[in-house]
Amino acid sequence: MKESFTSAKFQGNLMPQEEMLEVARKKGNLFIGLPKETSFQENRISLVPDAVAMLVSNGHQIVVETGAGQGSNFDDKDYSEAGAQIAYSPEEVYKADIILKVAPPSAEEIQLMQRKQTLISALQLSVQKTNFVSELMDKKVTAIAFNHIKDEDGIFPVIRAMSEIAGNTAILIAAEYLSNINQGQGAMFGGVTGVPPTEVVIIGAGTVAEFATRAALGLGAMVKIFDDSPYRLRRLQSDLGMRVFTSVLQPKILAKHLKTADVAIGAIRATDGRTPCVVSEEMVSEMKYGSVIIDISIDQGGCFETSVVTNHTRPVFRKYGVIHYCVPNIASRVSRTASYALSNIFAPIILNIGEEGGIENMLRHQKGVRHGVYIYNGILTDKFLGESYNIPYKDIDLLMSVM
Repeated sequence: MKESFTSAKFQGNLMPQEEMLEVARKKGNLFIGLPKETSFQENRISLVPDAVAMLVSNGHQIVVETGAGQGSNFDDKDYSEAGAQIAYSPEEVYKADIILKVAPPSAEEIQLMQRKQTLISALQLSVQKTNFVSELMDKKVTAIAFNHIKDEDGIFPVIRAMSEIAGNTAILIAAEYLSNINQGQGAMFGGVTGVPPTEVVIIGAGTVAEFATRAALGLGAMVKIFDDSPYRLRRLQSDLGMRVFTSVLQPKILAKHLKTADVAIGAIRATDGRTPCVVSEEMVSEMKYGSVIIDISIDQGGCFETSVVTNHTRPVFRKYGVIHYCVPNIASRVSRTASYALSNIFAPIILNIGEEGGIENMLRHQKGVRHGVYIYNGILTDKFLGESYNIPYKDIDLLMSVM
């Protein structure tokens, strides 16, 4: 009897069985709003028409406020042909489930937001009012700072992309202000046979410095890089694949090379708080007449003592005969390129949210995006914000595990 039962069991295993398929997650059709930027001289937009067309073809609904793309030379027609709806008031845009914008929302825009919305934008603590966080919390929103999002390699892709743009653009700006067209000293950036090349001093050895160095070397300039970390200097040399002048930050050595520099670029990035001021007013006063300072660190306070924030309308001023360019938002100067760079990062994130069936599921599976969350369903999750504004906060990973 036992033998026949075993035989029957064996034969049963050979019979066709029902295939056990993984239960697929329910995909979601998202409703995304792109409002027109109201922040001063913010010309970028977070999704370009090509990305909108791709998202619409995947079943998502997108509403764009009229004129939102003008700063990047995209017309309403470009977005409507891509499948977006054109809204003629911000109130219509803020009915969307996901608000995607570049600059943080103003107080007026926060009032337009709906409860339980998702906001994806920059988080610029230096320009936020004290009640910014509490007003968003009252709306029970989930707010993601795109400048805090990480990719698979642990890199901040938005900061990396904007730093590449800032580094390249800084060299082009310097070339403009060295020429006669902007009452510069009339020098060509780079050099020609028999004429000494332009000398460029770069303070900092991060992404901005790397791309500024590449652009300057490509034009034939002589580049000198200063940083307080030998590791970063060594890494930059390795990434460039060639030897360039490098030095640790020592005031006497830096002052000596600034005296002969035609261009000085401040490219120090502070992890927290203000950028250290490493170039004194005395050092600037001893620089050559008509030389150019590009202080890219100005959005964190600047690393030149003489730096004062300027804007795209009046980008420069002179002090001690030295031209100072201190515009915080250099990427908006080349807004179309910057918009494409942002769109390449945001479009896959939006697709992921849809594929995962919503923002909560996506955040559970995407640790890098979760790193950018500073408010989750109205609960503050950012330690720095909590301590700065004396607001209770909770760890996002713990919150996700119990919800």
